[in-house]
Amino acid sequence: MNLSPLQREVRSWLEKRAAILLAHNYQPGEIQDIADLTGDSLGLSRAASQTSAKVIVFCGVHFMAETAAILCPEKLVLLPRPDAGCFMADTITPESLRQKKATLPGVPVVMYVNSSAAVKAESDICCTSANAVRVVNSLPQIQVLMAPDRNLALYTQRHSSKKIHLWEGCCNIHDQLTVAEVLACKAAHPEASFIAHPECRPEVLDLADAVRSTSGMLTYVRHDDHQEFIIGTEKGLLHTLKRENPQKHFYSPSERLLCQDMKKISLADIVASLQNLAPVVSVPPDIRQRALLAVNRMMAVPRD
Repeated sequence: MNLSPLQREVRSWLEKRAAILLAHNYQPGEIQDIADLTGDSLGLSRAASQTSAKVIVFCGVHFMAETAAILCPEKLVLLPRPDAGCFMADTITPESLRQKKATLPGVPVVMYVNSSAAVKAESDICCTSANAVRVVNSLPQIQVLMAPDRNLALYTQRHSSKKIHLWEGCCNIHDQLTVAEVLACKAAHPEASFIAHPECRPEVLDLADAVRSTSGMLTYVRHDDHQEFIIGTEKGLLHTLKRENPQKHFYSPSERLLCQDMKKISLADIVASLQNLAPVVSVPPDIRQRALLAVNRMMAVPRD
């Protein structure tokens, strides 16, 4: 691969700092192409914890860098753009969660990893979009509170006999994908298989041939016989899909499936971050310990 001067500069600084570059699947292609690891937020943080790197440069949004800091307390975690936030994560605070818990005594809180460390610390167990159903069904209680994504909770409810209390949060990108947009894309590409992220609205999921997390989409496409796919998630994933499956064709059903926060970090930002070893993302020890407990409980849930 021919690297641009800035890409080469990033790689040079990574070597100087004994650092590792993590890029979420929604990051710009020029960043994904030079990352040491690409993937979803939790998978990246878990992988980084197993490396000898002293410094983690996380190209994603703020809660993802916090997750890395929770799992890798001995490493320096850098987020090149600390203003890269998440609409969904901002729909819940520790205070609002405590207020909700007070109205549901004894009901465990299942917290989506797309949340702040302080919110995770107020939760009983975490989940991802890939394992939400398994996590909820593993709990002995007959009721649970799922937060903050309403759509993920509604999807999980379809696959669980438990009563799931919803939090009225969502991903503003996935939530705006409409049935009309999906049907129009299907009409334009009638041979394509439609894969949707569970953060999409229920009526959109009803149109899907498969509902998968971002990592699940990568696996699905790799093994599916279709040659064309409509991808119901943020458009950044199409870069990885095309790179891994050059003989297949991918379509986005909406121009609005574009997260501006996920596109904030530039190559120049990464260079500056490595030069200055800043901005640093850290989690206070008391919050980290409680948040880690919720994450570890999720990790302990047996796989199917």
